[in-house]
Amino acid sequence: MDMTTVRDRGLVLLGCGKMGSAMLAGWLKGGLPAGSVWVGEPYPSDWLKAQGVHLNAALPDDPAIVLVAVKPQMMAEALPGLSTLGGGDTLFLSIAAGTRIAFYETTLGAATPIVRAMPNTPAAIGRGITAITGNARASEAHLALSEALLSAVGQVVRLTGEDQMDAVTAVSGSGPAYVFHLIETLAAAGVAEGLPPALALQLARATVAGAGALAEEAEEGPDQLRINVTSPGGTTAAALKVLMDERRGFPALMQEAVHAAAERGRELGK
Repeated sequence: MDMTTVRDRGLVLLGCGKMGSAMLAGWLKGGLPAGSVWVGEPYPSDWLKAQGVHLNAALPDDPAIVLVAVKPQMMAEALPGLSTLGGGDTLFLSIAAGTRIAFYETTLGAATPIVRAMPNTPAAIGRGITAITGNARASEAHLALSEALLSAVGQVVRLTGEDQMDAVTAVSGSGPAYVFHLIETLAAAGVAEGLPPALALQLARATVAGAGALAEEAEEGPDQLRINVTSPGGTTAAALKVLMDERRGFPALMQEAVHAAAERGRELGK
């Protein structure tokens, strides 16, 4: 199963909000014909209406893939209507947060190939990272196709099992919010030291974005990059003495925060 199969048999996108739109834009830019795409979206944007896809139309009998991108609370209403596609050659790829593979198997049948994915919001600008894992019916070809489709919005990594998904959600799924809050608090700290708010925000935003890009592109790990900019007895060292404090600094705080997110994911998945 490859992109040629998708062109021939069709792709169904169930839900086309921000994430669905970002993926659809990537697929069309990558050469997937609009005529090979069926989109189910009750509130289509003007952009979606202009793409030439089959919008809210009758679905093909045997699509190559159904990508489920509806909000989790809409899942119980949206999925049963696709049960006739379960148990066959159609791959179901879900990016719905918190919805476990077992739910899809119950609704569609255990013989259905299912891949669960966790993307994150930088996918909106093609800089996301998505983790995927499949059920017993998901073959290497199914995982490879999922990778090909999801790579339209960023990097893709494979997990050894669904048991890792709550931790992934806590790190990369929820992680952008932690970074946005870092920008907020860094800017606020700059204001407290006498900077105008707009300037403090510009400095904080550019610093976090630039450091993130450097961390991604540099050969050194983040620990070495930190050491590189830390002169003994200098200003950075003074700040890091506070931030790296084992009791009240980043190490304990970040571990506690990520654990709280992972635990909440486990609760929601029960």
